[in-house]
Amino acid sequence: MLYGIWHKVTGFLSSSELFWTVADNRFFLILLVIFLMRAKYATYRSLWLSALVNVPGTILHEFMHYWVGLLLNARPVNFSIWPKRDLNGYYVMGSVGFQNVTYYNAVPAAMAPLLLLPLGFCINRYILPQLPMNLTNYILYVLLQTIIIENAIPSRADFKVAGMFVSGVLFYGFLVFALLLYW
Repeated sequence: MLYGIWHKVTGFLSSSELFWTVADNRFFLILLVIFLMRAKYATYRSLWLSALVNVPGTILHEFMHYWVGLLLNARPVNFSIWPKRDLNGYYVMGSVGFQNVTYYNAVPAAMAPLLLLPLGFCINRYILPQLPMNLTNYILYVLLQTIIIENAIPSRADFKVAGMFVSGVLFYGFLVFALLLYW
């Protein structure tokens, strides 16, 4: 009996008609993203649920800090992906500590999670078209993209580290401006 119910549910979710009904309607996409975000924020009352939901994105976010810091000689000294409560009762999802933060590496190491955006773009452009189009794959795709894009956004602490050296902010600001101007 349970197998029969499972077979009917998976058959319904795999139907191409249902997929196109949902995928062709932006309302359903927005509804799905908001549902995922609300489900995520509902877990914040429990350290265990919060860890379960946030650790995949935290790993991506913190690894970007770690690798860029390592490449630019910021010398990473600690790496944490387990959520902890801070003194104000909020969760700190993860962190990377550096021993050698300077004017030339503070901005790139702090803004490193932005490098996840090209990853999300490539998944959208090259992997999604290869998947069979059904509702299950679509929901997994939206979940993966939500995790990648949400964790590509630097935190307040990241912006504080990036702003530590005015000369670095000016240099990288000029570099980004020049790239955008001559692109």
